[in-house]
Amino acid sequence: MNWEPWTGCYKASDGCTNCYLYGPHAKRYDQNTIQKTDKFDWPIRTNAKGEYKIKGNKILATCFATDFFLPEADEWRKEAWAIIKERTDIDFLILTKRIDRFLVSLPSDWGNGYDNVNIGCSVENKEVADYRLPLFLSYPIKRRFIACAPLLEAIDLTSYLHGVDHVTVGGETGREARECDYEWVLNIREQCIKANVTFWFKNTGSLFKRDNVVEKINPFKQTGVAKELGINILDGKRLF
Repeated sequence: MNWEPWTGCYKASDGCTNCYLYGPHAKRYDQNTIQKTDKFDWPIRTNAKGEYKIKGNKILATCFATDFFLPEADEWRKEAWAIIKERTDIDFLILTKRIDRFLVSLPSDWGNGYDNVNIGCSVENKEVADYRLPLFLSYPIKRRFIACAPLLEAIDLTSYLHGVDHVTVGGETGREARECDYEWVLNIREQCIKANVTFWFKNTGSLFKRDNVVEKINPFKQTGVAKELGINILDGKRLF
C-alpha cells in the first residue's frame, strides 16, 4: 500500500535524470510544484464506527512518488510525523534521496527513532553513496535500509553496512535508461552476505547486462526476471 501525503518532485542527483515518474518521458514530467494531496490524513481516517479505515499490521510505502524530505514539505512533515506516531500498528517505509535533510522538522520525541518507521537511503553511484551514507549512519534511526536504485555503476557498501538491516538493488527503467550490469548486482549481494544483511534484487532495469550481453527488458517483466535469477536473501523478512 502507498501513502502519498503530497505530490510533485524535482531532481536531486543523477539517479533522478530518467525518473520513471518525473523524468522527461514520464507522465508527471515538469510537475515540480509540491502540493498536499487529498490523502494527507489517510492513515488516520475512520469509518462510521470510529475504526481506522486502514487496518493495522500493514506496510505503508510513504512518499514513494515524491520525497518525504522535500524542503517545501517541512511544515506538513510535522503533521505527517504525528500521523505516523498515532498509527503504531502500521510499519511506515520511507525512502529518500534527501537524507541530508533528515533532521529538519524531526519530532521532539523522536529519540533514537520510532519503532514503526523504516528509513531508506537511496544511492545510485559511488559519489552519492560516499556522501549520503555517512550522514545516514550518523542519524538516530532504529530501522535502516539502503536502496541502490537506479544502480548506475559498481558501488562498494562495505564501510556502510554496519547498522543497516537490508539492501535493495534495482536498475533504471525508461526509454533512455542506462545499463544495469549483473556483476554490479552480484558484487553488492556478496557484500551483504559478508555483513549478514538481507538483500533483494528488485528489478533489472530496461537495459540489463549479463554475460557481456545487454538485453532490453519490458518494464512489466523487469521484476519477474530479477526474481527468476534466485539471488534474493530475505530470511523471512516481510518488509522488503
